[in-house]
Amino acid sequence: MAVPLVQLTRFAPDSGLADTKPVPGGPPRKPSWLKVKAPGGPNYTQLKTLMRELELHTVCEEARCPNVGECWEHKAATFMILGDVCTRNCTYCAVAHGTPKAFDPLEPVRLAEAVARMGLQHVVITSVDRDDLPNGGAEAFAGCIREIRQRLPESSVEVLIPDFKGSERALAIVMEERPDILNHNLETAERLYPLARPGGRYRRALELLANARRMVPGGLTKSGVILGMGEEWDEVIVCLRDLRRSDVNVLTLGQYLRPSARHMPVARYYTPEEFAELREIGLAMGFSHVQSSPLTRSSYHAWEQVTSARAEVIPSPSLERREGKARDLPVHRRSSTSG
Repeated sequence: MAVPLVQLTRFAPDSGLADTKPVPGGPPRKPSWLKVKAPGGPNYTQLKTLMRELELHTVCEEARCPNVGECWEHKAATFMILGDVCTRNCTYCAVAHGTPKAFDPLEPVRLAEAVARMGLQHVVITSVDRDDLPNGGAEAFAGCIREIRQRLPESSVEVLIPDFKGSERALAIVMEERPDILNHNLETAERLYPLARPGGRYRRALELLANARRMVPGGLTKSGVILGMGEEWDEVIVCLRDLRRSDVNVLTLGQYLRPSARHMPVARYYTPEEFAELREIGLAMGFSHVQSSPLTRSSYHAWEQVTSARAEVIPSPSLERREGKARDLPVHRRSSTSG
């Protein structure tokens, strides 16, 4: 197995970015732009109490999202269904790995009740991987969409699904309920999948996204890439191109933050300027909306993404036109901060 390449960034001494230089023999230091305010406030407290009351989980807590304080104060949360124990063991993820509890058929009802009590306009639902279930838990996603729409028909619903081990039947169960956004994260470059995402398959993720667009041509699809696990800049561009070839509408790009010493180390920290550059590249490739910043996570400002994507989305061009447009973009970056 090839050793993952580590890309380092060189800064001028007076650039103000010297704190991102790696410590000899250790990982790079966390830069100042990744520091966030500790969560708190009345909405945060109220939402946390409600989650415990209804025995619900959020990926905001389980994945230790740095934006939990901001999002919960906006009364926006990403619900995590099917328990809080995953059947896979991705080396970058903070969610617990092991044997999950039995499937609870009443969970969609409890989740919909929480959504109704909060009066959410946009709901995001995700789950752990449940490879132990026949359809990977697809019925639970479908049930949540139905229950929420019975109570709040005007609210938009986004689902962030696992890959269902490539099952088109499982995907069809979800797509039949017409989620407003179907999200599945690519996460990282193909070369790093065996290391970072051993239970997943890069091509399988792309195929799932393409199949979702085929099943519901007028629907919106979304995917995200985490940066800083050892990928090269060129590999990031390849990820973006591959996602456009799968006709993905909405793209999120954020910085990988190591959950603990047991997880993959951070290979490098991307600067806000680099994230801005990637946003422009993504928009030029044809994504309807690109959320790109160090603190961006899959559901960060999701309530804004659905509105923006709907306004910008255009009928899907042919594969040949998409690939031709992608080929016109540079693969090798010209920025002075490249390693």
